Amino acid sequence: MPVYSMTGYASAQRGAAQTSAGPDAKASAATRLGLEIRSVNSRFLDLTFRLPEELRMHEPALRELLTAKLKRGKVEVRASIDNTAAASVAEPSPKLLQRLNALQDQVRSWLPEARGLSVADVIRLSAGDQAADSDLGSELPALAQAALKDLLASREREGARLAAMLKGHLGQLRALASQAGPLVPQLVEQQRNRFLERWREAMTLGQGGGAPLPEAAQDRALTEATAFAIRIDVAEELTRLGSHLDEIERLVGKGGEVGKRLDFLIQELHREANTLGSKSAALELTRISVDMKVLIEQMREQVQNIE
Repeated sequence: MPVYSMTGYASAQRGAAQTSAGPDAKASAATRLGLEIRSVNSRFLDLTFRLPEELRMHEPALRELLTAKLKRGKVEVRASIDNTAAASVAEPSPKLLQRLNALQDQVRSWLPEARGLSVADVIRLSAGDQAADSDLGSELPALAQAALKDLLASREREGARLAAMLKGHLGQLRALASQAGPLVPQLVEQQRNRFLERWREAMTLGQGGGAPLPEAAQDRALTEATAFAIRIDVAEELTRLGSHLDEIERLVGKGGEVGKRLDFLIQELHREANTLGSKSAALELTRISVDMKVLIEQMREQVQNIE
């Protein structure tokens, strides 16, 4: 199953021809229904609909369609109905004019001070009436299906790019972990030799000659070196880090709804890299820790876009 990003965009349009209903019908109009779906990252599925009044009745069906295919993301669905006429102004039908006149008389019977309809009002209402008569709302479900298919394809392409980036960063983190592993035994041996050298210098100064180092002093040096080794030992951190890397690689290969799980694992990776840096007793180990945290932060930013 592929990895899906929560970021995507898709649009679809469908149109229908229409002719005015007047006896001298000359003005033809093309009504176009447009649908856009935009998606960005979010912790949960958050749907927003911006539909014309004529299409409000279709919102529950659109919501059901999207929730069946999308699990996370802030998704905005925007529909529009555009009318273009061959003539400069669409001609209102006699039926519409009669209806508007009757409604105006009814309103004025209750509200005598109400302003009468202007020519611009009639033209605007005529355009809305033609949009309603075109019945493009019945085309909306099929149009939404097509737009959703394109959106899923867009999110899949972006998800493939994110998966490739994550796999590349996983390889770099493994390389850094392999560099850190051999450093600890070397540091412990260097510290042990340093302790022994200091004890030898102290005994030489105290005894005024080159007497051999007492066994008690050697034991003390070994004890100090052991305590130092415990303080700087990062074997557990490297083991856990490797385990997290394996799990991230498995989830990316599995695909599907892995975003939340990946986000948790990224936090764990960051914790191990921080501990590695706090235990650092050498500049090289500090550099490795910093490089790890840079890569992990880049992964964290991208994982937040994965569904």
